[in-house]
Amino acid sequence: MSSSSARASLARLRPDWLTDPAVWRTEVLAGLVVALALIPEAISFSIIAGVDPAIGLFASFTMAVTIAVVGGRRAMISAATGAVALVIAPLNREHGFGYLVAAVILAGVFQVVLGLLGVAKLMRFIPRSVMVGFVNALAVLIFITQMSELTDVPWAVYPLLAAGLLLLVFLPRITTVVPAPLVSIVVLTVVTVGAGIAVPTVGDKGELPSALPTPGLPDVPFTADTLTTIAPYAFAMALVGLMESLMTARLVDDITDTPSDKTRESVGQGVANIVTGFFGGMGGCAMIGQTMINVKVSGARTRLSTFLAGAFLLVLCIVFGPLVSDIPMAALVAVMIMVCFATFDWHSIAPATLRRMPAGEIAVMAITVVCVVATHNLAVGVVAGSVTAALIFARRVARHAEVTAVTGPDGTVYRVTGALFFASVDGLVDRFAYATDPDRVVIDLSAAHVWDASSVAVLDAIAAKYAQRGKTVEITGLNGPSAALHGRLSGELVGG
Repeated sequence: MSSSSARASLARLRPDWLTDPAVWRTEVLAGLVVALALIPEAISFSIIAGVDPAIGLFASFTMAVTIAVVGGRRAMISAATGAVALVIAPLNREHGFGYLVAAVILAGVFQVVLGLLGVAKLMRFIPRSVMVGFVNALAVLIFITQMSELTDVPWAVYPLLAAGLLLLVFLPRITTVVPAPLVSIVVLTVVTVGAGIAVPTVGDKGELPSALPTPGLPDVPFTADTLTTIAPYAFAMALVGLMESLMTARLVDDITDTPSDKTRESVGQGVANIVTGFFGGMGGCAMIGQTMINVKVSGARTRLSTFLAGAFLLVLCIVFGPLVSDIPMAALVAVMIMVCFATFDWHSIAPATLRRMPAGEIAVMAITVVCVVATHNLAVGVVAGSVTAALIFARRVARHAEVTAVTGPDGTVYRVTGALFFASVDGLVDRFAYATDPDRVVIDLSAAHVWDASSVAVLDAIAAKYAQRGKTVEITGLNGPSAALHGRLSGELVGG
């Protein structure tokens, strides 16, 4: 290979931020904005899990830095999350912090195994209506959580919030050189500190750490009893974390029009949780709100923003802790409210869209939103929405199995059309005239597909009813997969 072609190949392998100053600036500033937004969130999630605020902040640092290297979705932010905190809070409350850390490490192992087994491929079974409901529920959930910062607060919070929202709305129309969220946070902090305005600040959420985290093993007995205690919590955390992370990755794919490696992301989440556990963190997964700040608001597209979000978080807490503590919560609430409005799919609830959309699709979207908002758990809503969508689909497809009979000189031909599976074959046995049909009956399945054992059992039952009357049945027109399934199972589904 010539030196010129080698240099060209090396140039292609270099990330954009190494060669493009504009990309570098965007990624650095996006990482800084996300780091600022992570601090109060991580502290809040620490409180939910029942641990010291430093635990959640360290977890956010290790998750973000690790996933930036091993993750499969560029520019996505992973850190300590509320969903994970809710899962592991009972374990910490009942057995102590050592068991929580051990569960985080085991959850990471589960995620690596599930990733290697191909759990990411299950994403294709999540319908679009569930995805839309997931996004809308996320926006509603973020908005609801911000309301606690706007109740029972000094009156000065409200004009500060309004000023922050105005900056976020109008500044991008003037310039996008510096992210509007960063400008808003800096301006409101300068105003409150300079004017001595007494409003809730980041420091009121909890004390920021002043030293680096150190690695170590969890303080638990390494016995079978410990394993059986932490395993259910670890597995639940693994599933919730993977579901939120993969859904977020799919959302970022749509926003950026770029693909991601979902298997690598699944394994990467596991690796990040294992690293976080050994550093004494509470674990986590993809953070949808902060990811939207990074990708949609700040325009980040590379792993650099993810890495710097974690790195800046640690520097802000340890080096600039007193300064960060003075940031008014109103500034961060304004940013998150704008994230809510940017995240919500307003087109999905437009009257014109609702008039054209099938009722089942609307129901699935609504069920997903209601379940997420009611439980504050995105995984519950996704599962409920997906199950509802599957039931609606099965009911719709079941209607398409039809039987028409034509009697001719060579016997009776029953033409069956549609998908034959457990739901559509219910009552199929009663569609045949066993007593009055001639001695030879043909069942033509050229316009049908046999999907499961229930369908084969029904065809066997039909043939048996004719055989009891001394009549023969010939099944014709089976396509390749249907013929293979029928040939393998016919006559084997009823015990002798």
